[in-house]
Amino acid sequence: MSSFSRPHHMYLFGLKNGKRKLAYGESPEDALEILSFRLTADEMAEIVRDDYVKINQRELQKHVSQLG
Repeated sequence: MSSFSRPHHMYLFGLKNGKRKLAYGESPEDALEILSFRLTADEMAEIVRDDYVKINQRELQKHVSQLG
């Protein structure tokens, strides 16, 4: 069974520098795990794990200026 048969969501995680990082997954924890596959340990350390907002894809354009 494909993982995409279960709903996935977009999350914006806060960074220590005040910007946000976009992630995608079934849950915030899953999204962070997926991010860890492509980010270095130093980059992952910049993410504030309990500071996130769940957004719809349609809302993404509103948040582009926050991404870092």
